[in-house]
Amino acid sequence: MVTSRWTAAPARATSPRRRGVVLERAILDAALEQLCEVGWKGLTMEGVAAGAQTGKAAVYRRWPSKEDLVADALVAGLPRVETAPDLGSVREDLLALCRQVRRIMYSPPGVALRSVIHECDEIQAERFQETIAGGVVEPTIKLLGEILVRGIERGEVRPDAANGYVVDAVPAMMMYRSKMCASEWTDQELEEMIDQLMLPLLRPYGA
Repeated sequence: MVTSRWTAAPARATSPRRRGVVLERAILDAALEQLCEVGWKGLTMEGVAAGAQTGKAAVYRRWPSKEDLVADALVAGLPRVETAPDLGSVREDLLALCRQVRRIMYSPPGVALRSVIHECDEIQAERFQETIAGGVVEPTIKLLGEILVRGIERGEVRPDAANGYVVDAVPAMMMYRSKMCASEWTDQELEEMIDQLMLPLLRPYGA
């Protein structure tokens, strides 16, 4: 099941009385919208303020830098994968999980995240490593581990295949192909990755 904390931006009020969490939500939503529209390099604090219909000072009071603002916007907006699919076979479970991850990658916050990954320089990218790892990679690895454990119990997966190298393969491939090859990850591509990469890695010896 994919749950999302990405919600439609509140109605843009022109009243200066917006304060607290309402104003902060509007600013975070505006930051994500700007990332989707103009990318990391085109995003400015002024543009975010205009999108949120507030003053630039209101943005800087809460986030002293563009990096701080974008990191919080991504954390607040990224959908979460919270439950490992359980469809009765390792292949179908892996495929369903990959589809869920794909939905995250191509959701509005996911597009914003990929804009950051693609455009940041090395120093800037370090600022977002925790966001990327905590929001996408680590939850995916955890659920992959659950799928493999069930596969071991059913005899579909050999016990020594449930290791860090194997569970890293799916998020690594999806992030690499998305960044370096601009892959859209069609259903056919996901099936090929599972059938040609993951299942041979997992199959019991002699099977």
